[in-house]
Amino acid sequence: MVLEFEKPIADLEHKIQEMIHLAKGKNIDLSADIQSLEEKLQVLKKETFYNLTRWQRVQLSRHGDRPYALDYIYEMTNDFIELFGDRTVKDDKAMIGGLGDINGRTVMFIGQQKGRNTKQRQERNFGMANPEGYRKALRLMKLAEKFNKPIITLIDTPGAFPGIEAEERGQGEAIAKNLREMFKLKVPVICIIIGEGASGGALGIAIGDKVYMLENTWYSVISPESCSSILWRSWDYKEQAAEALKLTGPDMQENGLIDAIIEEPLGGAHRNMQDMAVRIKNQIIAALSELDKMKPEKRIEKRIDKFCAMGIVNE
Repeated sequence: MVLEFEKPIADLEHKIQEMIHLAKGKNIDLSADIQSLEEKLQVLKKETFYNLTRWQRVQLSRHGDRPYALDYIYEMTNDFIELFGDRTVKDDKAMIGGLGDINGRTVMFIGQQKGRNTKQRQERNFGMANPEGYRKALRLMKLAEKFNKPIITLIDTPGAFPGIEAEERGQGEAIAKNLREMFKLKVPVICIIIGEGASGGALGIAIGDKVYMLENTWYSVISPESCSSILWRSWDYKEQAAEALKLTGPDMQENGLIDAIIEEPLGGAHRNMQDMAVRIKNQIIAALSELDKMKPEKRIEKRIDKFCAMGIVNE
């Protein structure tokens, strides 16, 4: 998958591969030419990815090759044990969770999971959880609290599932209960937006002591397309909507809504998933080291103060 703004990079990469193939096939030395093109490629990548618009970052967050929650979890730990079900209705496959090892310490992973192909996307409901997904997440959080295990949430959703049946089963109540209960959790909670972070669907697992965003992700009450359809009655203004929403990591950090941005490999997380997983893991270890020094009561107090301060304007 190649995005529109990535095409010049893809064309140059293809040209380099052709020259390498030609040099091998004809047994001729084209190393100087290949090196020159590789230098141009590196410059082009930097010019492109260091100057992305907000809409282009939204596009990268949805890239078809971008790693999902389970990709990172399996890369960061060798002994992940997935847990299932909300003990009320069913197991929601859009919401995953389980226990895994980080640097010799057991943690509870919870996150939204999308699919790679049509069948998987239908099975995972495109990463849009139903009420039972949020109840499953809360059950696992309470389990982690019971056994004094830190909680790591990996957020990547276009929103909670908006279907009638989800509302009938209490979608709003399930998310609201998660918000309330997450404030009171006695164990460290670290939330990381790894892709899309839309509306209450994201916030339902995003109340934490530390909230991080990967470099090419977004976090907003509404998607650019939906915002465009409301304000302009058309999706054609999604780029303008993205600019107005100020939904990228730097915007969130400037407004005090997140703690830090985790830098991605040049070109996006999908360019080097292993490297990205190491960066996330290191950030988790550093955050846990800091949070472990606080008493549970102090963590809860700071967590509440952190979110209560959002949206307040001092003149």
